[in-house]
Amino acid sequence: MSNLIPAIKVKNLSFYYGISKVIEGISLDIYQNQVTAIIGPSGCGKSTFIKTLNRISELEATVKVEGQVEFFGQNIYDPGINLNRLRRKIGMVFQKPNPFPMSIYENVAYGMKIAGRYRKIELDEIVESALKGAALWNEVKDKLNTSALGLSGGQQQRLCIARALAVKPKVLLMDEPCSALDPIATMKVEELLHSLRSELTIAIVTHNMQQATRVSDFTAFFSTDESRIGQMVEFGDTTQIFRNPLDNRTRDYVSGRFG
Repeated sequence: MSNLIPAIKVKNLSFYYGISKVIEGISLDIYQNQVTAIIGPSGCGKSTFIKTLNRISELEATVKVEGQVEFFGQNIYDPGINLNRLRRKIGMVFQKPNPFPMSIYENVAYGMKIAGRYRKIELDEIVESALKGAALWNEVKDKLNTSALGLSGGQQQRLCIARALAVKPKVLLMDEPCSALDPIATMKVEELLHSLRSELTIAIVTHNMQQATRVSDFTAFFSTDESRIGQMVEFGDTTQIFRNPLDNRTRDYVSGRFG
């Protein structure tokens, strides 16, 4: 790991929704141009954790944070951080595809129009590039002005990935992006992850152990203690986590004995 550069450094992070502590004492590095999988049983704070990495959790409730999350050296919880800029640099794809009720083209161009003024020819290039990056261009290039809601579930999820890619993020967070998809659509998203790792840093929450082994370079295993607070049990190279875990709790989980 010594030659890898962290895009995000998490240092002793604890997170509260209101007065309820959800995760405690998380420390790990998410390395640049690598895929990091977050695995663990339901209720262990995986989705909460990933939402702390671009502060999107604050759109859901009143929150409290202890510790630090550094994005290329800057603590994203410092006062004065521009949250819109942060969320463009650290994009998010959710569990359920959430295309906007507008055309395919307008979905992809949406973030760019908010970010600034672009000429039509510039937007055209950005939309095409993002759709190609999401491996969707060939399927939709002749119907860009039709509603995104008419796409299949798998196409909608790749459209959401294209929408995130259009604003040129450095990190892409994915919260169980394949859980609502069939096996063929899942395979296409996984192939996409392999192709994107050369351009992006990716962190993916998944409940699918096989998917974690297929797509990730590193894996973090989360679980809960007796008080039901999410904690990270183990973090390391994916092959090591699945073949030779250091903690018995990790071994039990990846072998299917619980969770």
